[in-house]
Amino acid sequence: MIFAAGFGTRMGALTANRPKPLITVAGRALIDHAVDLADAAGAADVVVNLHYLGDQIEAHLAHRKIRFAWEREQILETGGGLKAALPLLRPGPVMMLNSDGIWTGQNPLSELLAQWNRERMDALVLLLPVEEALGHGPKSDFLLDADGRIARANGARGHVYIGAGILNPEVLAEIDEQVFSLNRAWDRLIARRRAFGAVHRGGWCDVGHPEGIAMAEALLRSATDA
Repeated sequence: MIFAAGFGTRMGALTANRPKPLITVAGRALIDHAVDLADAAGAADVVVNLHYLGDQIEAHLAHRKIRFAWEREQILETGGGLKAALPLLRPGPVMMLNSDGIWTGQNPLSELLAQWNRERMDALVLLLPVEEALGHGPKSDFLLDADGRIARANGARGHVYIGAGILNPEVLAEIDEQVFSLNRAWDRLIARRRAFGAVHRGGWCDVGHPEGIAMAEALLRSATDA
């Protein structure tokens, strides 16, 4: 599941007439970077959710084997969007990827698959220490314990969620609302000690704001030079 429905308001004028997933980084649209990662990780089915200027994304990806989950009436946020898209996905755990990030190093989805343990986990999220998360800001999302379980940072210095994860979607059926964030699911699974984190072996940049474009391109150049 690749999330691509947002308005991209932090991008300002850059998203006045095009959706954020079609903004280019190093000559390629963000959505192409994301789909390539899913393909390289061996995803059997790829679903992209759409809302704001979604027809542009649908046309851009027309040559690729993609299913589209349209949120025509309103944006459903990440949790609601995934829940609505489940009929397009195969049963069982779902890999998830944001379309507004750039990764270097190991394929983030492949990393998650290598560490996924269905007996212990209902959620596995990919993380970086807050000081290594480019373009994100100073706020941490999670703390990571010695067993790999996550807890909310609540102001403490810890790790940032970098937009890739695996989720057992059964937890979504417990949430009655149509519009909700994946944070609702993660909090339930944290309380059950079924939510884990993995630290990315590589770099990541948030391309949710204009400054992130140059930062992401510099990150890619540094990875190539290395």
